[in-house]
Amino acid sequence: MKIVCIRSHHLRCHLEKPFGFSQWSYDQRNVLVIEIITDTGISGWGECYGPADVTQSAVNNFYAPRIIGMDAYATDAIWQHMWRSSLDFARAGIMMGAMSGIDMALWDLKGKALGLSVSELMGGRQRDFIPCYATGMYYQDLTEDALLPLLVEEAKGYADEGFKAMKIKVGKNPDFDQQLITAMREALPNTTLMADSNHAYDLPEAIRIGRLLDKHDYDWFEEPLSPEHLPLFQQLHNKLDLAIATGECEQTRFGFQKLIASGGVTLLQPDLAYCGGPSEALKIRTLASANGINCVPHVWGTQLNLAAATHFLASAYHEPGRAEEKQLMLEYDRTENPLRDELYSVAVHIEGGQASVPTAPGLGVNIDLNAIKQFDINNTETR
Repeated sequence: MKIVCIRSHHLRCHLEKPFGFSQWSYDQRNVLVIEIITDTGISGWGECYGPADVTQSAVNNFYAPRIIGMDAYATDAIWQHMWRSSLDFARAGIMMGAMSGIDMALWDLKGKALGLSVSELMGGRQRDFIPCYATGMYYQDLTEDALLPLLVEEAKGYADEGFKAMKIKVGKNPDFDQQLITAMREALPNTTLMADSNHAYDLPEAIRIGRLLDKHDYDWFEEPLSPEHLPLFQQLHNKLDLAIATGECEQTRFGFQKLIASGGVTLLQPDLAYCGGPSEALKIRTLASANGINCVPHVWGTQLNLAAATHFLASAYHEPGRAEEKQLMLEYDRTENPLRDELYSVAVHIEGGQASVPTAPGLGVNIDLNAIKQFDINNTETR
């Protein structure tokens, strides 16, 4: 089964309500999706996390010409071929994001060809439902007095929908963050809560915020510090009880080995559309397991990445294992995203705070080829 064509689609939509976090704000969504077609007519779809216009060039101009004609079943061989072809100048960054989408498409394609879901290809579906945590509580252009109650009400709405866990955004400023952390726990005393600063704090700030998170029984503190300063993670970890989570900015097993070696990261969060794809995510998970660390994907984008993460968690074993298993939760972004919600004829079914693991061959989600036209601002084809 040979690869004969690779297409890429830069999809864009504008948002009715812009939203922000500690580093940036968004008034539009962009994503690059990849379609790989074989000489049998079977095709697979993948998704790249990162700047779509730049990543598209890496796919179309560099990687696609190098893998046309290769055996589409040979996911590891193709990954290694791409890796070696750009090893001297692209061990991480945009080009690894491009590799990730290609790799995801190959897993989707292989599952369709073999009649197996991706979780079956990953070693077997261990569960049919994955508990989700709602990611939201992003900032809006409001005064802090108006914003705080709005975020609390948003969170209560997710609880009413059945979500038993959710992740808030912190990092706006320490004073506001402390008010928000406290207000969320008071409003949701029985909900599992996590906090994500998107690397907004220096070490003293992170210690102060982390201790408040401990006091209010939050489960993890995500990206508390800049990924550029790994030695600080251990200093923070030594002062807190809750898990320190990070990894959405990291790529490949080699990068995640550095996170583990820092001694300060206790939950890894590879993004399957950025870390190197499902092929590399499985290696990262094995590395995490060998070090007694759990691995929960970061999820941002469309149904393709959501489905990939769902299969990854469906096939996962928690560390260290016990009679009543530790729940490894799926991230479910609740911000406005037509590219996730209006583009797919078959999507991951989420209801009552749980995702049903797709059982159809491949990733189990289908792009509506008519719907894609309204979002497709640039497409390429390599043969």
